[in-house]
Amino acid sequence: MSMKPLAMRDALLERIWHEMATNPDIFFASADFGSPVLDKIRADYPARFVNVGIAEQNLINISAGLSLEGYTVFAYAIAPFITMRCYEQIRVNLALLAEARQLNVNLIGVGAGYSYVVSGPTHQCYEDITLMRVLPNMQIFSPADHVCAAALLERCVVETGPKYIRLDAQPLPVIYTGGAPDMERGFHVHRHGARVVFVATGYMLHTGIAVAEQLREAGEVVGIIDMFDLARFNADALAVALSGYDIIVTIEEGFSGRGGLDALLRTFTVRHCLKARMLCIGVEPAYRFDLGTRLDLHELVGIGPAAVLRAVVEMLATLEASAGTKREVESL
Repeated sequence: MSMKPLAMRDALLERIWHEMATNPDIFFASADFGSPVLDKIRADYPARFVNVGIAEQNLINISAGLSLEGYTVFAYAIAPFITMRCYEQIRVNLALLAEARQLNVNLIGVGAGYSYVVSGPTHQCYEDITLMRVLPNMQIFSPADHVCAAALLERCVVETGPKYIRLDAQPLPVIYTGGAPDMERGFHVHRHGARVVFVATGYMLHTGIAVAEQLREAGEVVGIIDMFDLARFNADALAVALSGYDIIVTIEEGFSGRGGLDALLRTFTVRHCLKARMLCIGVEPAYRFDLGTRLDLHELVGIGPAAVLRAVVEMLATLEASAGTKREVESL
């Protein structure tokens, strides 16, 4: 069944707007960042809405204070600004304070990765997964379509503690046409494969699916896993899902080798004694000022479909060569 794509922020904000009608404990704070749905929240619930202006540090301070007074707070801004411009406030007033006090602050960052493609590296966000992962007590959600994004509301309301929700700024094709995945599990297995499995998050799940289709046509059936929860996923279930594969490929729209999804999976495979080889695909660690489409920029930095396909084919060739050598040794 086809479904019209929506911007992730609109899908989530719509759910928040509806929830505010029956839940008087929800408060919404914005750092001078709007949307049509946000206009409804401001109009219908003026006593539970505040625009702090271009002041993300103050956004975090106010959100923490409101949460200590019992509110479930949603704080809303562009992704690089709500993570990096106010990082010390997030660390002290949210992650650290959560050790001693119960609070519920949900940071909504719009514009993950190359979402704002024409705005350059100041508005693009390749570091957020790494920065949020390093903070104790911080949950991180990275949905791949608006269905999954909207379904995060329940976890935001029910679960306490600070959370970061990284949303794409552009409407993306709908992946979960049959309804949201199991949000408590934290990941979703889209298909099972033979030797190779793609573990992707956010926008890159779409790239992984496209590359998997190309490999399938060539006779290589690849597994696909969507990691939409990067902190509190079901570890035992993920270990089972990854077992039996020869190669685990992580695909992320963030700097490679800098503590993102690749580091998460490397540590995970060691802790769970998984023997698969790792192929970690991410943005080449450099800031670039090239102009072009998102696809163009992705190919330039090594995460476009063609670049991912080349890397996987090379890894398969290495695996087969290693297997051939092993067979030769065993035959001696």
